[in-house]
Amino acid sequence: MFSGIPSVPNAITLVRLLTLPWFLYMLFSRDQRAGAALLLGVLGMTDWVDGWIARRFNQVSAFGSVFDPAVDRVLFVVGAVSVMIDGAVPMWLCIAILTREIAVGLLMVTGAVCGMERFAVSINGKRYTFLLMTAVPLLLLAGSNHATADSARVVGWMLAIPGLFLSYTTAFGYIPLVRNGLQKGRAARRLR
Repeated sequence: MFSGIPSVPNAITLVRLLTLPWFLYMLFSRDQRAGAALLLGVLGMTDWVDGWIARRFNQVSAFGSVFDPAVDRVLFVVGAVSVMIDGAVPMWLCIAILTREIAVGLLMVTGAVCGMERFAVSINGKRYTFLLMTAVPLLLLAGSNHATADSARVVGWMLAIPGLFLSYTTAFGYIPLVRNGLQKGRAARRLR
């Protein structure tokens, strides 16, 4: 489980996690929506970077395959709650994102506790993550007085709506995968 912990992808993921307080400071203490939006966008992009490095340089690890998605969930939840409190992003969108993340998180934790065999994240799971991790910072930027605020609003919504739809589609798609993973986990335990 903990082999491969000291790796570049895991270090990038750790930096993402440790940078979240800076995002909160910029958004709430400094009232810098544009800067906070940029930082949140960079944090979202590094999710792709650490995954690419892990695959490209054969640094995929059991630890990273759990740590990275967990940090993604934390980033989603902290980001959604923060922009909801700030008021830059509509509450309904944040609640829809949070509801999906909490439901899938509970499904995965329950599955893991019950011995579910792990399965890879679907390509649509990666797509929705990209869309929403890009849309939320853009919508936050749209709530600022930055020169690009109007463009950010349009592009943000163009990404948010399909991202939200895809996120729920993948969530429902995980149900049979979890069921299958539980059956495989039970079968593997019987063979031991």
